[in-house]
Amino acid sequence: MTSTSAREQLFLPYGGQVVDDDDVAAVERVLRSDWLTTGPVVSEFENAFARHLDAPFAVACSSGTAALHLAALAAGIGPGDIVIVPSITFAASANCVRYTGADVVFADVDPTTGMMTAETYADALSRAPAPPVAVVVVDLAGQVPDLPRIAEMSASLGMTVIEDACHALGTVYESDGKTYTVGSCAHADYCVFSFHPVKAMAMGEGGAVTCRMPSDAAQLSRFRGHGISRDAGTFANRSLAGLDDREDANPWYYELQDLGFNYRASDIHCALGLSQLKKLDAFLERRRTLMALYESALVDLAPNVRPIRRTPAVSVGWHLNVILIDFDEVGVSRRVVVDELKERGIGSQVHYIPLHLQPYYTDLYGQVTLAGAENYYDRCLSLPLSVSMADEDVMRVVDALKAVLRPQ
Repeated sequence: MTSTSAREQLFLPYGGQVVDDDDVAAVERVLRSDWLTTGPVVSEFENAFARHLDAPFAVACSSGTAALHLAALAAGIGPGDIVIVPSITFAASANCVRYTGADVVFADVDPTTGMMTAETYADALSRAPAPPVAVVVVDLAGQVPDLPRIAEMSASLGMTVIEDACHALGTVYESDGKTYTVGSCAHADYCVFSFHPVKAMAMGEGGAVTCRMPSDAAQLSRFRGHGISRDAGTFANRSLAGLDDREDANPWYYELQDLGFNYRASDIHCALGLSQLKKLDAFLERRRTLMALYESALVDLAPNVRPIRRTPAVSVGWHLNVILIDFDEVGVSRRVVVDELKERGIGSQVHYIPLHLQPYYTDLYGQVTLAGAENYYDRCLSLPLSVSMADEDVMRVVDALKAVLRPQ
């Protein structure tokens, strides 16, 4: 065990993975097996992941970005379509729409949570130049916006709901007296996850899409693998498949039925994912404990420093520890805070720069003012949150923040 004095010398990044000997052993077993990719461990991971989230189906892929693109493709989004996306999110949430040739209308967010609300969603709908076909609802830091209400609004307009839950693995929320696990697709057509090392569980790189319908799962799988199908029941060219006089197709036969991509997850990655999935509940519980310690320790810095506002939830699967700092009021710039925390061995990050201010999107759509997103961005800062942290690390971070914001 690392001593307190030794821990004080460790650099604390804003996030990171925990990989144990059993994770290494799981990957080693695959490396010594006959299958490194497109093998049985991929299906095993998909089935286990779906069960864990109470989801009917899960399709694993190479990254969270790939998962978002697959969901957009499966939803039939394409050129001429419009999709609503909140401005506070990682670039992939909007880029996946652009990959299909469709256009984005950015929604504003609540400046105290960073998430889209029913009201900002309605505003974005009113600004759209044509009726949107879909919305990407982003769960931020682990919290979920008013997903049931947004889903209800979307259903009334015939829109597809893609839930970007890359931050919210393990979150459980309530609606009308019932509890739902993020990923169960109770209020979304597709739910997307990332297994990047800074997330709640790691695959190195990896992602997944959950969905309700078997036809959607089949389509996601097909898009993931070049658009190729080996299911004889779907073959269009029965003669070429050898089905004119036989019930089984030629063993070498496959059909290219869509323009797909190589977004497959390997057995190596899924072996790590399976091992990490077994520890996910313990990981999340530790993150909740650390967040509670942070919330208590930050009280001394109120009102100029506050955690993001907590939204109603049964249990949050925290990914990020985002605080809001009134930099003007404390008289210290964010750049100074970031630099001086780093000098004290504390990593931090900003999640996120509003997408409507990014040059790629201003070149496409011109300048847009979204006051909530800009207010949130002006104040947000992510502090370290990782299962590898000890309780005393929280006080080390908060004490360093106090020293930076209250110089003697």
